[in-house]
Amino acid sequence: MIVAGFGCRAGATTDSLTAALALASDGRTCHALAAPADRAPLVQPLADAMGLPLIAVDPIALAAIETPTRSLASLAARGVGSVAEAAAMVAAGPGARLLSSRRISPDRMATCAVAEGTIA
Repeated sequence: MIVAGFGCRAGATTDSLTAALALASDGRTCHALAAPADRAPLVQPLADAMGLPLIAVDPIALAAIETPTRSLASLAARGVGSVAEAAAMVAAGPGARLLSSRRISPDRMATCAVAEGTIA
């Protein structure tokens, strides 16, 4: 299963999320979207528009993931180097691997990363 994980600011719009997804997915078909539980309401409209499930990821699970990206802001706010990368990997399941490291929307309101895992 291929999962697009998101990190975003409180004011992120569906346009911001869509732009980040376009940059990260590189044309891949995603089977689900994922976001931290407290940001899931911001991502839900995109999931609905795409007809995909949204996986709300527990913040403790996010912080347990080592990510290749090390954002100081993300580390301070969430205890993880990249919320998008961690959300994608947690949602894709054990043994998931990143297909795309985080990409940032042009307005800098959202990030997206894509992971592949064995969860079906």
